[in-house]
Amino acid sequence: MPHRRLGTAGLSVSAIGLGCMSLSGVYGEADDDASVALIHAAIERGIDHFDSSDMYGWGHNEEVLGRALRGLRDRVILATKFGQTQNPGGPNGINGTPAYVQQACEASLRRLGVEVIDLYYQHRVDPKVPIEETVGAMQRLVEQGKVRFLGLSEARPETIRRAHAVHPIAAVQTEYSLLYRQEAEETRATTRALGIGFVAYSPLGRGFLTGAIRDFSQVDGRRAAHPRFQEANFAANRALVGKVEAIAREKGCTPAQLALAWLLAQGEEVVAIPGTRHLGRVEENLGALQVALTPEEVARIAAAVPAGAAAGLRYPPGAMKAVYA
Repeated sequence: MPHRRLGTAGLSVSAIGLGCMSLSGVYGEADDDASVALIHAAIERGIDHFDSSDMYGWGHNEEVLGRALRGLRDRVILATKFGQTQNPGGPNGINGTPAYVQQACEASLRRLGVEVIDLYYQHRVDPKVPIEETVGAMQRLVEQGKVRFLGLSEARPETIRRAHAVHPIAAVQTEYSLLYRQEAEETRATTRALGIGFVAYSPLGRGFLTGAIRDFSQVDGRRAAHPRFQEANFAANRALVGKVEAIAREKGCTPAQLALAWLLAQGEEVVAIPGTRHLGRVEENLGALQVALTPEEVARIAAAVPAGAAAGLRYPPGAMKAVYA
């Protein structure tokens, strides 16, 4: 398993990790025992980067991941996030106050059953709290030995620069795939310049780039709320996926493997955390590491799905207010 560095202070993770959100029923019903078995199988196949959040299942995800890692803690890089709060009937709230940072971290440590979190992210930037205050509180967690490295999720370039001036940021996590590129590529220009690692979540376009979703009738659950899966946008985005499928056939790989190989070819500081509940998908995703792309092929793939070509917002309108902040 190839590893890549996140930041400049020694953090290294598997080039392909596992995003754990779907283990809490987000994209279909999940079984905790099956989730634990999946995590164990992923570790055996060389994955050591596991990404959770206190928002996934509102604590459930961290509990399942903690259960799976008992006796295996020294084999993994454990990442989780804080900052989103429950707001029944509306978009999630955001809390980046120093007191909440401390409270949220201690709650995550209890649920995970560990003494230290390897990589701790602010999940969403709180517009009401200066980023310097939030990161200052996160820095105190490092000083207390509760966190090793700090990260930000969905932060815009100027926010990243301000945060990094308070304490080194090891990684920035942003949605990034062939279908979701513009904000991520703007962010990457900043993270590259600052020596910060880039963690791509939803690198398969929430399943679109696997090629498994071929017809609008197959869209259900959480995906149905996302504009790019809605009927007005579905056909245009499915046509883009068709271009990826055609190139994948030429390369003798799956569309998912091509999409991941393209993403990893963007730079040595880029890692991916595709999420799934299924071992077959984990193994398929790892197959992307065997797909070699020439610079010309990387450019051809990018030209087939140009930045900004996807139809529709990447989140529902209410949630869009909390990203790239």
